[in-house]
Amino acid sequence: MDTIGFVCEPDHAAFGPVAERLAARGFDVEFRRPADPISPGEVAGLSALVNGVLHPEAFAALRFADRVGVPTWNGFAATTALSARLVSLDALSAVGCRVPEVRFDGPSEGYVAGRRYAWTGGASLGEADFHVEDVRDGPVDHRYYAVDDGRETHMRALKIRTSISGTDSLVESTEVDIMLAARVRELQDRFGARAVAVDFTRGEDGEFYALGATPVPSFAGAEMERRIADSVASLTTLGA
Repeated sequence: MDTIGFVCEPDHAAFGPVAERLAARGFDVEFRRPADPISPGEVAGLSALVNGVLHPEAFAALRFADRVGVPTWNGFAATTALSARLVSLDALSAVGCRVPEVRFDGPSEGYVAGRRYAWTGGASLGEADFHVEDVRDGPVDHRYYAVDDGRETHMRALKIRTSISGTDSLVESTEVDIMLAARVRELQDRFGARAVAVDFTRGEDGEFYALGATPVPSFAGAEMERRIADSVASLTTLGA
């Protein structure tokens, strides 16, 4: 039996239901809590490894999985690269997205403090030493979720309301912009990622800016559980 490992809590809003779908298809599913060390032996015994969090233990597990040939969703290279904010912005610019300007000469009017990585916490990471142009013309961003199921890429676009506290809330689904979707797919292809989320916002001139990408999307409100399950299953011999 193919065994799929998930690095996240069993009650994860997206990957919990995905695991249930995979179990119903005949897969053996195992969860690894992010804070618990994951041994190389546990990884080597899997048919595929799914990472649902940005956590040091997950990075180590992905790296070992890539080394021994265990298929991953997403891999170590894509996860580490796209979780770094400056790399993410540079990659988005390279695929044709307009991105905010980044400055390293201290605070300036119209700029906000940057974040080095796509996760919070960890004092050892230090404070970011750059500032990013504040291009938002309102509190609503457009979040694009992309999932590759091994045959085609499925896309969802949502309007997300951001708040000062950093929490997001779903406003509504919105129509996928063909140009933005093409750039998200190209980003995905360049990094060999099975899934990615990209946040866009409209500037004062009405044109879109890409604010950043994450290789570990939450999929909140996307209703893509079946697509994700198809994508994960395609990594294995049973689902190929």
